[in-house]
Amino acid sequence: MPAFWKRLKPHKPDEMERHILFKAQRNSYFFLVAALLAWSLWESCQTFVHHTRPNLLPCLLLVAAALIQSLSQLWLTRDAVQGDEDSYETGPLAKLVFLACVIACALAAAGAAVLLLGVQA
Repeated sequence: MPAFWKRLKPHKPDEMERHILFKAQRNSYFFLVAALLAWSLWESCQTFVHHTRPNLLPCLLLVAAALIQSLSQLWLTRDAVQGDEDSYETGPLAKLVFLACVIACALAAAGAAVLLLGVQA
């Protein structure tokens, strides 16, 4: 029985296991993004054809997933090259400005959607 508990104990993965985990996470992320994109397009078509209220949940989840992925990649890159003098990644101003604009647009769109959906016609 103790051998069973030893196998369940978390261990530090080696390079091959990390590579497999990263590929699996990448594949699942691409699947989720594709599914959310398809769901968003379906909801948009249904709204256009049947003139119903839009369901903003898939769009919100898609934008949130893309922003979280971009911000975490930027954060992890900055932490990885923090002590390196030769790296140009310590101050990616263009990426930060672009992400700030995307976040501001997403918040403005969400606010406008809440205001417009809350108004009764």
